[in-house]
This record gives sequence, structure tokens and C-alpha cells, in this order.
Amino acid sequence: MSFSKKLLALKEQILDESASSFRAIEQISEENTQKVLDAMRECRVSDIHFNITSGYAYDDVGRNKLEELYAKVFGAEKALVRTQFVSGTHALATVLFGLLRPGDKLVSLAGAPYDTMQTVIGYTIPSPGSLKEYGILYDELPLKNGRVDIEKISETLDETTKMVLIRRSRGYSKRPTLLIEDIRELCSEVHRLKPDCICFIDNCYGEFVETFEPTQAGADIMAGSLIKNPGGGLAPTGGYVIGREDLVDLASYRLTAPGMGAELGASLVNNRLFFQGLFLAPHVVSQAIKGALFAASLFEKLGYATYPKTSEKRGDIIQAIELGSAEKLVAFCGGIQKYSPVDSFVKPEPWDMPGYADQIVMAAGTFVQGASIEFSADGPLRPPYNVYLQGGLTFEQIMFGILGAAEEIEKLSASQL
Repeated sequence: MSFSKKLLALKEQILDESASSFRAIEQISEENTQKVLDAMRECRVSDIHFNITSGYAYDDVGRNKLEELYAKVFGAEKALVRTQFVSGTHALATVLFGLLRPGDKLVSLAGAPYDTMQTVIGYTIPSPGSLKEYGILYDELPLKNGRVDIEKISETLDETTKMVLIRRSRGYSKRPTLLIEDIRELCSEVHRLKPDCICFIDNCYGEFVETFEPTQAGADIMAGSLIKNPGGGLAPTGGYVIGREDLVDLASYRLTAPGMGAELGASLVNNRLFFQGLFLAPHVVSQAIKGALFAASLFEKLGYATYPKTSEKRGDIIQAIELGSAEKLVAFCGGIQKYSPVDSFVKPEPWDMPGYADQIVMAAGTFVQGASIEFSADGPLRPPYNVYLQGGLTFEQIMFGILGAAEEIEKLSASQL
């Protein structure tokens, strides 16, 4: 791995400058590891819980133990943790369709939802089977200076508002990620204004970044993906729904069928991967955050705008970098792919990805296809051509990938002179 002298000098400078920040990240990992370990000890996890099952899987002890463990770790009444969720969006959609009824209103408090959620909702991007087609109403609260306009929440909620959707991560936007203190404030205000309104958190990319989770900060229910943070890089598929027991039950009836709910669903994959992945997750997330910090620092020194900046507090594992051109976006992803452990020889090309309005270019040389807790980078081909980095199982590999991306952009710039 030969990088330019300039990049190697910057690498050493950043490592020296980041020592105290890295220690703070490690402290959060230490606290979260203790939380997970204590929960596993209290739940008496054993290798009997790692077996696969088939058929209806009534009384699947491994599945039931995994869900007990997730509920305890995330400070909630109940959890639905299943391989039958094909993605985080599927888990989120299951909650929406499970809890909302015709005539109910959903309000997105953090501006426009993420691209794939737009097709689920169906108002901005019409799609068959959307909430709109089922007569579910929708509104959203525009951001104010990039942040949730908490003073305008009272003007947005009405008697039909059944649920508010709060997206923790930035998605394909520049807005700051919501911190747990932000989520606590939002849930408190919503419940003050309308006590029966359900606060639903899209928790993707946020698990274990801080020492508390949304369900420990006033959220009624949340959902996410197992091939993001909580899977620890080992979970091969799946998603979760966690929160109040009555709400999780309603979501389970949508996942399977009314009257069946969480009682069915075979563990077709060895459950060890999910238990072990959750055990490793706090450490893996810390590696990803260190990598995001390194990326922000390097590209700030190279003259690029970053979101969040090196100095800002982080609420998820995503690092956005404004590259300014489609050519640089593609080159950046090419550098990440080049230093990936899988498909390093592949050249990323923009394509029409399901659920997205614009073409997407993606670097994802991952062991689990599309796993964004493993190191990946992607972005839509639209101005200002931001690339979004996420994940990484080891800081060292993330660092090599970031240097590789910077190297490809240097080559591109030199060729255009």
C-alpha cells in the first residue's frame, strides 16, 4: 500500500491530534460493552440458544432469548428481532403499517425522510402499497437552520396525529444527526402536547454511539437493521423493532399475521452470529466512529467541507464529505473499493438503485452484502455530490480506505490539469 508522502504525513499528524478524541470514543465503548455483557449474564445466555429451527418454530428458545436480550440492552419492554426483516426500511415499514390505520396521520419531525422511506410513505414518491394508498395522512415539519424546529411542533400536531417519525441519522442530507439529548427533548415535547402520540425513532446507524438509546430517552418504539450497528459485522441479515410491549405486538402482527405475531418465525441462521454480533457491537461501532473522525480530519485538511466537522459531537456512524463533482464522487468510491477485503478489483459505477430517486454510486466490498456496519461509501449523483461513509470493522482498514479515496481524487485532479 503506497500512498503519497503528503497523505502519509497527514495520517501521522491526524493520529497524533486525535488521541484524546479516540480515548473518549473508547470510553463510550467500554460503558456499552459492560451494558451488553451484564445483560447477557443476567439473561443467562447459553450455547443452547444458538441452534437453528425450522417450520413454525413455536417456542424457539434461541429466538426468544435473543429478543429478551435486546429488550434488556435497549431498556425496553419488548423486542422483535428477526431474520425475516429484509432491511432496516422493512422493519420501519412494518411498524408504520402495524400501528397506523386509515385516517391516522404520520408526521415526520426531522424534515423529509430518507429516500427509501419516501416510497413507503408515498406522498413525495408515489408507489404501490404505500401508506398514502391505505388512506394514512402525512405531514412533515421543515427543518429550521438544519435542526428540528421544536417551537413549531405544536402547530404541526392535530387530533388526527397518531405518530411522529424521528429520524436519528442524517441520511442523504447535511443536517446534524440527532443526539440522545435531542431525542429526549423532542419526545418530551410531543408527549406534553399530545400524550397519546407515538414517538417512533428510526434508529439506523445510531446504536451504541452514545451510552443511552432512544427507548431510554422517552421514545415509544424504534426500529433498525441488524446489518448495521447492532449486528457487529456478524449478523448476516435481519432487523429489529423495540419498544412498548403493546406497540411491538402490533408490529409483529404486520410481520406475520394477526393472531400469530411473534409466536412464529424460524431461526434459519445460526443464532450465534446474532448473539456474538451484539456482544461485539459496541467495540465495532467505536472503530467506525474513529474511522469517521479520521476521514473528517483528513478531508478538512485537504480543503473539503465535512458533516459533521471534526470538532462536532457525533450521534451516528455516518461521515459526509462534500466533493463538489460527480467525477470526484465516483473516484472516491473507487478508492474505498480498492482497499476493501472483498471485490477489491471491482470498479463502482452509478446505477438505478431500488427505492432511490437518483442514481447511486456505492463502494461496498463487504463480507455481508450491503452491510453498512462494514466499511462502505455511497452517495447520490446530485449536487453538491456528497459522499456518505459509514461503518468499518477495524480502524486500520478504514484508514487505508480513506487514504485510498484521497489518493484516487489526487490522481483525478492531476489528470484534469
